[in-house]
Amino acid sequence: MSLPIVAIIGRPNVGKSTIVNRLAENQDAIVHDEPGITRDRTYRNAYWRDREFQVVDTGGLIFDDNTEFLPLIREQAMAALTEASVAILVVDGQAGPTGGDEEIARWLRQQPVPTLLAVNKCESLTEGLTQAAMFWELGLGEPYPISGIHGNGTGELLDELITHLPPITEIPETNEIRVAIVGRPNVGKSSLLNAFLGENRAIVSPISGTTRDAIDTV
Repeated sequence: MSLPIVAIIGRPNVGKSTIVNRLAENQDAIVHDEPGITRDRTYRNAYWRDREFQVVDTGGLIFDDNTEFLPLIREQAMAALTEASVAILVVDGQAGPTGGDEEIARWLRQQPVPTLLAVNKCESLTEGLTQAAMFWELGLGEPYPISGIHGNGTGELLDELITHLPPITEIPETNEIRVAIVGRPNVGKSSLLNAFLGENRAIVSPISGTTRDAIDTV
């Protein structure tokens, strides 16, 4: 039995990768101010109050734009949601609700997966509560003010998160062999990975540098 999966969803540059790093307690996910850094879905193990699960970082969702990698990024985000036990919609508390947030929230309300609402970039308690209150309008329940950078509010979010995880089942120990696929740009590493797995696990394109994060899979 695999670990339960938590999909991190949101529009570009709301701090999804920062939150993944915070929840997983490492800095493996690439963080940058430039939109579109995360493209493939990437998995990180996380723990909270004796519960182990995986958080899945996904690229920024934009539904009304089909340029460059955006359709493939949407495909990866939707795949993450399909296998998830819980979704976390991340929004930007400093920017307030946007049309992009509303569109993603509408889509998530139609999915059979429980969704929590994390209002990121709330760097102070007083302002955070005010910022978070604006997001009730998304119709996803209580907005949780958090700071991915400083960790404020993540405990409350995680406490609620684990109530939605499936019951604990024993995971048998396995002797896994880890294999790294390496090579220069544009030799077909992502295509080879997808062929091994029998699914579109990594975005494939003729553009050099399409894959940016290390992709862990079994």
